[in-house]
Amino acid sequence: MREMTTTSASGLRRDTLPFRLYEKAKRLGVWNPRDIDFSQDKRDWANMTEEQRLGILRLISQFQAGEEAVTLDLLPLIMVIASEGRLEEEMFLTTFLFEEAKHTDFFRLLLDTLDVHEDLSMHHSATYQKIFYELLPQTMQRLKHDSSPKAVADAAVVYNMFVEGMLAETGYYSFYQSLEKVNMMPGLLEGIGYLKRDESRHIGYGTFLLQRLICEDPSLYDYVEERLGELLPLAIALNQEGFDANGDRTDDPMAVDAEAVMEFSMKQFQLRIEKLQRAKDRSIEELYRMPEEALGVL
Repeated sequence: MREMTTTSASGLRRDTLPFRLYEKAKRLGVWNPRDIDFSQDKRDWANMTEEQRLGILRLISQFQAGEEAVTLDLLPLIMVIASEGRLEEEMFLTTFLFEEAKHTDFFRLLLDTLDVHEDLSMHHSATYQKIFYELLPQTMQRLKHDSSPKAVADAAVVYNMFVEGMLAETGYYSFYQSLEKVNMMPGLLEGIGYLKRDESRHIGYGTFLLQRLICEDPSLYDYVEERLGELLPLAIALNQEGFDANGDRTDDPMAVDAEAVMEFSMKQFQLRIEKLQRAKDRSIEELYRMPEEALGVL
Protein backbone atom coordinates (compact mmCIF):
# COMPACT_ATOMS: atom_id res chain seq x y z
CA MET A 1 0.00 0.00 0.00
CA ARG A 2 1.25 3.48 -0.87
CA GLU A 3 2.43 5.76 1.93
CA MET A 4 1.94 9.50 1.41
CA THR A 5 4.99 11.62 2.06
CA THR A 6 3.55 15.10 2.34
CA THR A 7 1.02 14.15 5.03
CA SER A 8 3.54 12.12 7.03
CA ALA A 9 5.70 13.42 9.87
CA SER A 10 8.63 13.87 7.48
CA GLY A 11 6.83 16.06 4.94
CA LEU A 12 8.90 17.39 2.05
CA ARG A 13 12.68 17.36 2.39
CA ARG A 14 13.15 20.98 1.41
CA ASP A 15 16.83 21.06 2.34
CA THR A 16 17.82 18.38 -0.18
CA LEU A 17 19.61 19.15 -3.43
CA PRO A 18 16.77 17.95 -5.73
CA PHE A 19 14.24 20.15 -3.94
CA ARG A 20 16.58 23.15 -4.04
CA LEU A 21 16.91 22.59 -7.80
CA TYR A 22 13.11 22.55 -7.98
CA GLU A 23 12.98 25.85 -6.08
CA LYS A 24 15.55 27.34 -8.42
CA ALA A 25 13.62 26.16 -11.46
CA LYS A 26 10.47 27.88 -10.16
CA ARG A 27 12.37 31.16 -9.96
CA LEU A 28 14.59 30.99 -13.03
CA GLY A 29 12.92 28.59 -15.46
CA VAL A 30 9.81 30.60 -16.28
CA TRP A 31 11.10 32.62 -19.24
CA ASN A 32 8.92 32.65 -22.36
CA PRO A 33 10.45 32.27 -25.86
CA ARG A 34 7.73 34.55 -27.24
CA ASP A 35 9.00 37.40 -25.07
CA ILE A 36 12.32 37.42 -26.95
CA ASP A 37 12.69 40.07 -29.65
CA PHE A 38 14.03 38.42 -32.83
CA SER A 39 13.66 41.51 -35.04
CA GLN A 40 17.41 42.24 -35.12
CA ASP A 41 18.13 38.55 -35.68
CA LYS A 42 15.97 38.67 -38.81
CA ARG A 43 17.88 41.71 -40.10
CA ASP A 44 21.23 40.10 -39.28
CA TRP A 45 20.16 36.90 -41.02
CA ALA A 46 19.32 38.81 -44.19
CA ASN A 47 22.73 40.50 -44.17
CA MET A 48 24.77 37.31 -43.74
CA THR A 49 26.51 35.60 -46.62
CA GLU A 50 25.04 32.30 -47.80
CA GLU A 51 27.99 30.48 -46.23
CA GLN A 52 27.48 32.21 -42.87
CA ARG A 53 23.77 31.41 -42.86
CA LEU A 54 24.52 27.78 -43.64
CA GLY A 55 26.99 27.51 -40.76
CA ILE A 56 24.53 28.94 -38.22
CA LEU A 57 21.61 26.98 -39.67
CA ARG A 58 23.55 23.74 -39.33
CA LEU A 59 24.06 24.40 -35.62
CA ILE A 60 20.45 25.54 -35.07
CA SER A 61 19.10 22.44 -36.84
CA GLN A 62 21.12 20.18 -34.57
CA PHE A 63 19.89 21.99 -31.46
CA GLN A 64 16.30 21.94 -32.73
CA ALA A 65 16.29 18.18 -33.26
CA GLY A 66 18.35 17.62 -30.12
CA GLU A 67 15.89 19.51 -27.93
CA GLU A 68 13.01 17.59 -29.47
CA ALA A 69 14.84 14.33 -28.76
CA VAL A 70 15.57 15.07 -25.10
CA THR A 71 11.96 16.20 -24.62
CA LEU A 72 10.67 12.92 -26.01
CA ASP A 73 13.22 10.73 -24.24
CA LEU A 74 13.11 12.01 -20.65
CA LEU A 75 9.80 10.47 -19.55
CA PRO A 76 11.10 6.91 -18.85
CA LEU A 77 13.57 8.30 -16.30
CA ILE A 78 10.83 10.31 -14.60
CA MET A 79 8.75 7.14 -14.39
CA VAL A 80 11.60 5.21 -12.73
CA ILE A 81 12.21 7.96 -10.18
CA ALA A 82 8.46 8.19 -9.46
CA SER A 83 8.18 4.41 -9.03
CA GLU A 84 10.94 4.59 -6.39
CA GLY A 85 8.95 7.16 -4.41
CA ARG A 86 11.61 9.87 -4.70
CA LEU A 87 9.10 12.71 -4.59
CA GLU A 88 11.52 15.65 -4.38
CA GLU A 89 13.47 14.33 -7.36
CA GLU A 90 10.29 13.81 -9.36
CA MET A 91 9.12 17.34 -8.53
CA PHE A 92 12.34 18.71 -9.99
CA LEU A 93 12.07 16.44 -13.03
CA THR A 94 8.66 17.92 -13.87
CA THR A 95 10.40 21.29 -14.34
CA PHE A 96 13.14 19.55 -16.32
CA LEU A 97 10.65 18.19 -18.87
CA PHE A 98 8.80 21.52 -19.08
CA GLU A 99 12.05 23.33 -19.82
CA GLU A 100 13.15 20.88 -22.52
CA ALA A 101 9.78 21.38 -24.22
CA LYS A 102 10.29 25.13 -24.02
CA HIS A 103 13.76 24.83 -25.57
CA THR A 104 12.17 22.94 -28.46
CA ASP A 105 9.65 25.77 -28.80
CA PHE A 106 12.43 28.39 -28.71
CA PHE A 107 14.43 27.06 -31.66
CA ARG A 108 11.32 26.41 -33.76
CA LEU A 109 10.07 29.93 -33.07
CA LEU A 110 13.44 31.30 -34.19
CA LEU A 111 13.35 29.25 -37.41
CA ASP A 112 9.81 30.39 -38.14
CA THR A 113 10.83 34.02 -37.58
CA LEU A 114 13.73 33.57 -40.02
CA ASP A 115 11.28 32.02 -42.52
CA VAL A 116 13.19 28.73 -42.58
CA HIS A 117 10.76 25.93 -43.35
CA GLU A 118 12.72 23.38 -45.38
CA ASP A 119 13.68 19.93 -44.12
CA LEU A 120 16.80 20.48 -42.01
CA SER A 121 17.64 16.83 -41.39
CA MET A 122 20.22 17.11 -44.19
CA HIS A 123 22.40 18.83 -41.58
CA HIS A 124 22.33 15.79 -39.29
CA SER A 125 25.59 13.98 -39.91
CA ALA A 126 26.12 10.23 -39.53
CA THR A 127 27.49 10.66 -36.01
CA TYR A 128 24.66 13.01 -35.05
CA GLN A 129 22.12 10.45 -36.24
CA LYS A 130 23.86 7.66 -34.33
CA ILE A 131 23.61 9.71 -31.13
CA PHE A 132 20.16 11.28 -31.37
CA TYR A 133 18.31 8.82 -33.62
CA GLU A 134 19.67 5.63 -32.02
CA LEU A 135 21.79 5.84 -28.87
CA LEU A 136 19.74 8.33 -26.85
CA PRO A 137 16.25 6.88 -27.47
CA GLN A 138 17.43 3.29 -27.09
CA THR A 139 19.18 4.04 -23.79
CA MET A 140 16.20 5.89 -22.36
CA GLN A 141 13.55 3.44 -23.64
CA ARG A 142 15.44 0.60 -21.96
CA LEU A 143 14.28 2.04 -18.62
CA LYS A 144 10.74 0.94 -19.43
CA HIS A 145 11.72 -2.69 -18.85
CA ASP A 146 14.99 -2.36 -16.93
CA SER A 147 15.09 0.06 -13.99
CA SER A 148 18.22 -1.42 -12.44
CA PRO A 149 20.82 1.01 -11.01
CA LYS A 150 23.13 0.18 -13.92
CA ALA A 151 20.45 1.02 -16.51
CA VAL A 152 19.62 4.28 -14.70
CA ALA A 153 23.33 5.13 -14.53
CA ASP A 154 23.65 4.47 -18.27
CA ALA A 155 20.70 6.79 -18.94
CA ALA A 156 22.21 9.57 -16.82
CA VAL A 157 25.59 9.16 -18.51
CA VAL A 158 24.17 9.33 -22.04
CA TYR A 159 21.49 11.97 -21.42
CA ASN A 160 22.96 14.26 -18.75
CA MET A 161 26.73 13.83 -18.94
CA PHE A 162 27.18 13.28 -22.67
CA VAL A 163 24.31 14.90 -24.59
CA GLU A 164 23.78 17.83 -22.19
CA GLY A 165 27.12 18.06 -20.40
CA MET A 166 29.38 17.72 -23.44
CA LEU A 167 27.50 18.17 -26.72
CA ALA A 168 25.07 20.94 -25.74
CA GLU A 169 27.66 22.86 -23.73
CA THR A 170 30.03 22.74 -26.71
CA GLY A 171 27.20 23.92 -28.96
CA TYR A 172 26.53 26.93 -26.71
CA TYR A 173 30.22 27.75 -26.84
CA SER A 174 30.14 27.59 -30.66
CA PHE A 175 27.14 29.96 -30.83
CA TYR A 176 28.92 32.51 -28.66
CA GLN A 177 32.19 32.08 -30.59
CA SER A 178 30.41 32.69 -33.88
CA LEU A 179 27.89 35.43 -33.05
CA GLU A 180 28.89 37.33 -29.92
CA LYS A 181 32.20 38.59 -31.31
CA VAL A 182 30.41 40.15 -34.32
CA ASN A 183 27.46 41.39 -32.23
CA MET A 184 24.84 39.58 -34.28
CA MET A 185 21.54 37.75 -33.56
CA PRO A 186 20.99 39.07 -30.00
CA GLY A 187 17.66 37.26 -29.64
CA LEU A 188 19.26 33.89 -30.32
CA LEU A 189 22.05 34.63 -27.84
CA GLU A 190 19.55 35.81 -25.22
CA GLY A 191 17.68 32.51 -25.55
CA ILE A 192 20.94 30.54 -25.41
CA GLY A 193 21.68 32.28 -22.11
CA TYR A 194 18.37 31.04 -20.70
CA LEU A 195 18.97 27.55 -22.08
CA LYS A 196 22.42 27.40 -20.56
CA ARG A 197 21.03 28.36 -17.15
CA ASP A 198 18.26 25.75 -17.42
CA GLU A 199 20.65 23.07 -18.57
CA SER A 200 23.02 23.75 -15.67
CA ARG A 201 20.23 22.50 -13.39
CA HIS A 202 19.64 19.47 -15.60
CA ILE A 203 23.33 18.56 -15.68
CA GLY A 204 23.57 19.24 -11.95
CA TYR A 205 20.74 16.81 -11.29
CA GLY A 206 22.30 14.17 -13.57
CA THR A 207 25.59 14.53 -11.71
CA PHE A 208 23.77 14.19 -8.38
CA LEU A 209 21.87 11.13 -9.65
CA LEU A 210 25.07 9.41 -10.75
CA GLN A 211 26.81 10.32 -7.50
CA ARG A 212 23.89 8.87 -5.55
CA LEU A 213 23.99 5.64 -7.55
CA ILE A 214 27.77 5.37 -7.12
CA CYS A 215 27.49 6.09 -3.41
CA GLU A 216 24.90 3.32 -3.09
CA ASP A 217 26.99 0.92 -5.23
CA PRO A 218 30.66 1.99 -5.57
CA SER A 219 31.25 -0.66 -8.25
CA LEU A 220 29.18 1.47 -10.65
CA TYR A 221 31.90 4.12 -10.82
CA ASP A 222 34.13 1.97 -13.03
CA TYR A 223 31.20 1.30 -15.37
CA VAL A 224 30.30 5.00 -15.57
CA GLU A 225 33.89 6.02 -16.28
CA GLU A 226 34.21 3.32 -18.94
CA ARG A 227 30.91 4.37 -20.53
CA LEU A 228 32.00 7.99 -20.73
CA GLY A 229 35.24 6.85 -22.35
CA GLU A 230 33.24 4.92 -24.97
CA LEU A 231 31.17 8.02 -25.77
CA LEU A 232 34.09 10.45 -26.07
CA PRO A 233 35.01 9.42 -29.66
CA LEU A 234 31.45 10.25 -30.73
CA ALA A 235 31.84 13.80 -29.39
CA ILE A 236 35.16 14.18 -31.19
CA ALA A 237 33.70 12.81 -34.45
CA LEU A 238 30.65 15.11 -34.23
CA ASN A 239 32.87 18.15 -33.75
CA GLN A 240 35.10 17.11 -36.66
CA GLU A 241 32.12 16.58 -38.96
CA GLY A 242 30.98 20.11 -38.10
CA PHE A 243 34.39 21.55 -38.94
CA ASP A 244 34.53 19.62 -42.21
CA ALA A 245 31.04 20.77 -43.21
CA ASN A 246 31.86 24.41 -42.53
CA GLY A 247 35.08 24.22 -44.55
CA ASP A 248 37.99 26.65 -44.37
CA ARG A 249 36.56 30.02 -43.24
CA THR A 250 39.62 31.52 -41.56
CA ASP A 251 38.94 34.89 -43.21
CA ASP A 252 35.31 34.96 -41.99
CA PRO A 253 34.77 36.98 -38.77
CA MET A 254 32.01 34.50 -37.80
CA ALA A 255 34.26 31.46 -38.20
CA VAL A 256 34.69 29.28 -35.13
CA ASP A 257 38.16 28.29 -33.95
CA ALA A 258 38.08 24.50 -34.38
CA GLU A 259 40.97 23.93 -31.98
CA ALA A 260 39.30 26.04 -29.26
CA VAL A 261 36.01 24.18 -29.68
CA MET A 262 37.69 20.78 -29.43
CA GLU A 263 39.64 21.91 -26.37
CA PHE A 264 36.43 23.17 -24.73
CA SER A 265 34.70 19.85 -25.42
CA MET A 266 37.56 17.88 -23.86
CA LYS A 267 37.49 20.15 -20.84
CA GLN A 268 33.79 19.38 -20.37
CA PHE A 269 34.57 15.66 -20.50
CA GLN A 270 37.24 15.96 -17.83
CA LEU A 271 34.96 18.11 -15.67
CA ARG A 272 32.25 15.41 -15.67
CA ILE A 273 34.78 12.76 -14.61
CA GLU A 274 36.15 14.92 -11.79
CA LYS A 275 32.70 15.65 -10.35
CA LEU A 276 31.72 11.99 -10.38
CA GLN A 277 34.95 10.94 -8.69
CA ARG A 278 33.97 12.95 -5.63
CA ALA A 279 31.04 10.60 -4.93
CA LYS A 280 33.48 7.96 -3.72
CA ASP A 281 34.26 9.94 -0.57
CA ARG A 282 30.75 11.18 0.30
CA SER A 283 27.83 9.72 2.20
CA ILE A 284 24.27 9.80 0.86
CA GLU A 285 23.35 12.55 3.32
CA GLU A 286 26.34 14.63 2.23
CA LEU A 287 25.17 14.33 -1.38
CA TYR A 288 21.66 15.48 -0.51
CA ARG A 289 23.05 18.51 1.32
CA MET A 290 25.64 19.41 -1.29
CA PRO A 291 25.35 23.07 -2.46
CA GLU A 292 24.09 23.27 -6.02
CA GLU A 293 26.98 25.60 -6.90
CA ALA A 294 29.34 22.64 -6.36
CA LEU A 295 27.71 21.02 -9.39
CA GLY A 296 28.03 24.09 -11.60
CA VAL A 297 24.37 25.10 -11.30
CA LEU A 298 23.86 28.73 -12.34
